[in-house]
Amino acid sequence: MAAFSGLLTVMDRAARKAAPRLRRDFNEVQHLQVSRKGPADFVSMADKRAEQTLIEELRKARPDWRILGEEGGEQPGDPDKPRFIVDPLDGTTNFLHGIPHFSIAIAVEDPNGSQGKPEITHGLVYQPLTDESFWAEKGRGAWLQDQRLRVSARRDLSEALIATGIPFMGHGNFAEWSRIFGAVAPEVAGIRRLGSAALDLAWVAAGRFDGYWESDLKPWDVAAGMLLVKEAGGFVTDYRGQDMAMQRNQFLAANDGLHSKLHKLVANALR
Repeated sequence: MAAFSGLLTVMDRAARKAAPRLRRDFNEVQHLQVSRKGPADFVSMADKRAEQTLIEELRKARPDWRILGEEGGEQPGDPDKPRFIVDPLDGTTNFLHGIPHFSIAIAVEDPNGSQGKPEITHGLVYQPLTDESFWAEKGRGAWLQDQRLRVSARRDLSEALIATGIPFMGHGNFAEWSRIFGAVAPEVAGIRRLGSAALDLAWVAAGRFDGYWESDLKPWDVAAGMLLVKEAGGFVTDYRGQDMAMQRNQFLAANDGLHSKLHKLVANALR
C-alpha cells in the first residue's frame, strides 16, 4: 500500500473539506429542480463556495503557491514554485440536473519539470458522493484509496468501452466530433458520455473505461486525470498521437494495447 505524500495529504484534505457542502447543495438542487427559481444560479454559488474552501485549505498549507481555479482564474504566487490547478465541481450540468456523477479535481504543476518544461506531478480526483479518491504522484503510480490502479488489459477494440465528451451549445466542434464518432463507434463495444472529464480519465486509469477522447477542455478538467492515466500505465496524446494534448487541446487516452488502434481510427477520420 502507498501512503499519501505530504502534498497529496494536503490535496485530499482540501477536497474532503469542500465535499460535505457540495453533497448538501446537491441534495438541495434536487428539490430546486421542481421550484420556479431555476437551479442554475444556485449551482454557480455551489461551485464558487467549493472553490473558496479548496483555496483556503491549499493556501494554509502552501501560502506562496499560485492557484489556477475554474471560478477565480489565476491567483498570484511565487512563479518559481509549483501551482495548484483546481476544478471545484467537474460535472456541473450533472449536478444541476440531480445526476450523481461529478467530482472535485486538484493537480499540481511544477514550472520546472523534468525537461525544464511545466509538468503535472500530483493529481487527485475525488467523487464526493461515492467517497472515491483517485490519486497519482509522478513516478509512484496511480491509486484508488490504497488500491493500485492499472489501465484495463483489453486488446480488442470490439471489447472496448470508450468514453467521450459530446459538443454542446457554444462548446466544441460538432463536425470533428461526428467524424471521430463515426469512425470509432462501429469498431467498439460501446461509447459513453457521463459528463465529467476528470472522472472519465480517472475511470480509464481504473480500467473501467478502455479509452476516452474529447477536445476543447480546460487545464482544470484534465490535468489530474491525465497524470492518473499515465501513472496507471496508459497513454494520453493529442489526436495525432503526439505528446501535445494540452497545447492542441485534444485528448486521446487509452490503455497501452488500444491507444495506437484508437489513434489510427481518429487520425484517419480527421484526414
